[in-house]
Amino acid sequence: MHSTAPALQPERTAQVAQARREVIDAAATDSSRVAPWISRSWLRCLSAGHRPQQRVSFDAVSVQHARRMSERNRGLVAAAGPVLDRLARAIADTGYFAILTDAHGVVIDTRGLPSNAEPVATNIARVGVDLSERAVGTTAIGAALSELQPVWLHRNEHFFDDTSVFSCAGAPLFGHDGQCVGMLDLSAVNAVERPELKQLAALSARSIENALVLRQPHDLLVRLNWPGWGGHAESEGLLCLDSDGHVTASNAAAREMVNQSAMTAASSSPLHASDLFALPWTLLDDAARRDDGAVIEVPLWSGLRLQARPQAGRDSGAGMRFSAAAAPRTRLRDVESALIRKAVSDARGNVAEAARVLGISRATVYRKLARGGR
Repeated sequence: MHSTAPALQPERTAQVAQARREVIDAAATDSSRVAPWISRSWLRCLSAGHRPQQRVSFDAVSVQHARRMSERNRGLVAAAGPVLDRLARAIADTGYFAILTDAHGVVIDTRGLPSNAEPVATNIARVGVDLSERAVGTTAIGAALSELQPVWLHRNEHFFDDTSVFSCAGAPLFGHDGQCVGMLDLSAVNAVERPELKQLAALSARSIENALVLRQPHDLLVRLNWPGWGGHAESEGLLCLDSDGHVTASNAAAREMVNQSAMTAASSSPLHASDLFALPWTLLDDAARRDDGAVIEVPLWSGLRLQARPQAGRDSGAGMRFSAAAAPRTRLRDVESALIRKAVSDARGNVAEAARVLGISRATVYRKLARGGR
């Protein structure tokens, strides 16, 4: 059995009550007593014509809509399943349970609902129930989908009185292309407040996102990290490439490390590994083919460097075009020369400037360019 406790410390309860009077009753644009995203959500609820005293009914979508939703989110549910199972074990003794929704806030899977759960908890932990901000007001679900960041919501920070019995943490979920595909929620009714669940929700969301990336077709998987940070799975970037070196999927960490704006921008042509790394991408293929788990250092066009651990992908059995017989191995000398030529070109032929950027002498630039030309 989980223990219960007052919703908030008395002083915090008073602060939130005052914020509600300022924003909801007096129509202020915000309040310093709550986070700005809470004020924004309250105001959106007011703009939709809602009042806190309205009764909330947790309605399911139509059967036809539920069927389409189930088909559309089949991959997300499969990727999230193992993570939800682990979550259920982690929170089993707290009274909290996990809810997975689609990008519109409709429940597509749940885990860990206590056997003695109150009816209001049972009502929301049903596949097909609409828990969007439009339907049930301010919650961690609506906030995470609107703000696209992890959140923690105390009980009376919810908009409707009917939902003020909940305490909840939420984190958005992003697909292999960087678009929001749903969210993960950890909720409880009349339970001890657990703000630390915000971190657990965020870490679990990253695990689901990584699983989504690995489900995408790819011939080469490149695991990325900053030098010295190898082995930390939560900070690891995942980059999937096809047999031609085009990016087929990436997780949030990889997009942040490499070039998030380029990787998420809509384009008529797929992004290529050579747009991200300042070296021939076939070096990554070479390292993966050796299958020795080696970590190599890769330069970015920004001048930063990452550590990469290339691995043969899930579709590599179909045949990488760059096999040992099909493509010669790239020499390190050629890579070095290419980088130096690029620096000289960027400096509009100013060898001294290129040498300064590269951190080498002008004589070294001339010598290596001459050697590379042979």
